[in-house]
Amino acid sequence: MRVITQETLGGPEVLTIVDAPEPQPLPGEVLVRVKAIGLNPLEARLRAGEFPLIGQPPFVLGWDISGVVERAPQTWRFRPGDEVFGMPMFPRAASAYAEVVSAPAMHLAHKPASLSHVEASALPIVGLTAWQGLVDLGGVTEGDRVLVHGGGGGVGHVAIQLAKALGAYVIATASGSKRTFVEGFGADEVIDYTAVDFTEAVRDIDVVLDTIGGDTVERSLHVLRRGGHLVTAVAEGDSRLIARYEAAGMRFSGIAVDQDPVALRGLAGLVEQGRLRVHVQETFPFERVADAHRLLDSGHLQGKLVLTV
Repeated sequence: MRVITQETLGGPEVLTIVDAPEPQPLPGEVLVRVKAIGLNPLEARLRAGEFPLIGQPPFVLGWDISGVVERAPQTWRFRPGDEVFGMPMFPRAASAYAEVVSAPAMHLAHKPASLSHVEASALPIVGLTAWQGLVDLGGVTEGDRVLVHGGGGGVGHVAIQLAKALGAYVIATASGSKRTFVEGFGADEVIDYTAVDFTEAVRDIDVVLDTIGGDTVERSLHVLRRGGHLVTAVAEGDSRLIARYEAAGMRFSGIAVDQDPVALRGLAGLVEQGRLRVHVQETFPFERVADAHRLLDSGHLQGKLVLTV
């Protein structure tokens, strides 16, 4: 099989395609013939050496996949021919930039029939981040006021739809150029953060989901109701911020997405009900991974980027 690997840290040019032996599934794992690979900003940071999550090169990046089961030797969950999607192994290396991946069956779910492999590969990390932030940590219920920072991004546009499905009133921040895009996913209000200070535009928020970081996290303290909850996917380990929120009578939670087959199936269910979709900005063939990473490096994406295999 072919894999995309890197021998050194650096820019997109360090990503190279090489031949490698196919992995052999361990007990409880399935062998997946990959059809599409979702790309995430984290992978660009790992490639460049900004965040040593999986150690030093050589390594193979990637987690989000959609494909077809080829072998399922010791699990009842899937059979050869099943279409599946998921983010196996995260945060450990899954080596998913590959034509074939061996993955724990518990880390996958049946692909919704209404989603293409491209769309399904774009959903796991952003969908599970939104689910764990809003459902598991935020406890969002009907009538809550939810503020989503970065509503036009991968996590953000999924989080808007999930919060709406939970019955919340949803406000999202985004650049003015993304207003129509964000409104299309159901946001009740959109704040152009380039023109308006969100702390002056909203009040009495029950749950803030932050995907931006920086001073956005600290400033969000001023828009929460007393007892409100800030959930961040960026600044989860900031003890100073945690202390500030607690002193003000607010809750502060950091989220580092992890495996959850129940949530993965929940996301699939929302897709099948027509209440959730994932936007893919652009697809790239496997051979153009460096071009995909250059666009990933540029930031300010709408939705997700995907490699097709």
